[in-house]
Amino acid sequence: MLIRARAPLRLGLAGGGTDVAPYCDIHGGYVLNATIDRYAYAVIKTLDEPIVKFIATDKNEEVTQSIDDLLILDGRLNLHKAVYNRIINSYNHGKKIALELITFSDAPVGSGLGSSSTLVVVMIKAFVELLNLPLDDYTIANLAFEIERVDCGLQGGRQDQYSATFGGFNFMEFYSENRTVVNPLRVKNWILCELEASLILFYTGVSRESAKIIADQSNNLKQGHEEAMEAMHGLKQEALVMKECLLRGDFQGIVDSMLLGWENKKRSAKSVSNPLIDEIYNESIKAGALAGKVSGAGGGGFMMFFVPPEKRMNLIRTLNRYEGQVSNCHFTKHGTQAWKI
Repeated sequence: MLIRARAPLRLGLAGGGTDVAPYCDIHGGYVLNATIDRYAYAVIKTLDEPIVKFIATDKNEEVTQSIDDLLILDGRLNLHKAVYNRIINSYNHGKKIALELITFSDAPVGSGLGSSSTLVVVMIKAFVELLNLPLDDYTIANLAFEIERVDCGLQGGRQDQYSATFGGFNFMEFYSENRTVVNPLRVKNWILCELEASLILFYTGVSRESAKIIADQSNNLKQGHEEAMEAMHGLKQEALVMKECLLRGDFQGIVDSMLLGWENKKRSAKSVSNPLIDEIYNESIKAGALAGKVSGAGGGGFMMFFVPPEKRMNLIRTLNRYEGQVSNCHFTKHGTQAWKI
């Protein structure tokens, strides 16, 4: 049997970081994000030979072992192993399945588009299709969160798993005890068209470890760092403001919110920005961009800029001076999907 699945990556529009403990557990977090037409993919092939094979083609990594051997999280394709272990133990009565699990992504790990979490979601979705499991979107997203954050011990927030599972524009609320509320937004088509015409994505070419930046933010909050706490409150407020501006088509409000959100993001931890990001940002503003920010935790990965469409080419020429990759932004409506071949 052959199963294919895909899940969309996302842009963090506002509130990113407030979905991370301890902030969301104490104060509640608000995040506004949207999925784009870049995907993580998973393919499952059942095998006759008693082995399990995990392949990440984009990373050129492969692990093969006997179906009877214990899958140990030793740093080699841990996410693949952890998904397999959890599915087998929790949803297949511990009965091993001989298979080949292949994954690849349209964006590298550390891109700031939620690629690691999206990868976990799409692998789960492939197993849901393979085993015909009755798991709804909330269950899939929460399971992905537990596998990545608990089973694999990777630090991070909670928005990525839910955006990849649900898809589209969502305003998300995060509370203690992992309680999450996803509010899909019905954004008018003309607003989406203007937004797509006004956004430019730029991959800096620098992959960063989001876990380190998130650890810095968490430590600042635990140590009672007043500026960091005020910054997080500001990020949470901007998620509300951005949501209202988006639904009304208030683009000046979106620009103002993005400007303030980026300033608050940088105040949450020193590692969010660096000289390269600051230079790209400042030169982009000179080229006509009205606002910009880093998608994700910061430190590198993808940057996004809001620019009047008539100044779009000028900004692209400026960004092309740097070693990176410029691309358009197109939004998607659907979350993770899987199908049999």
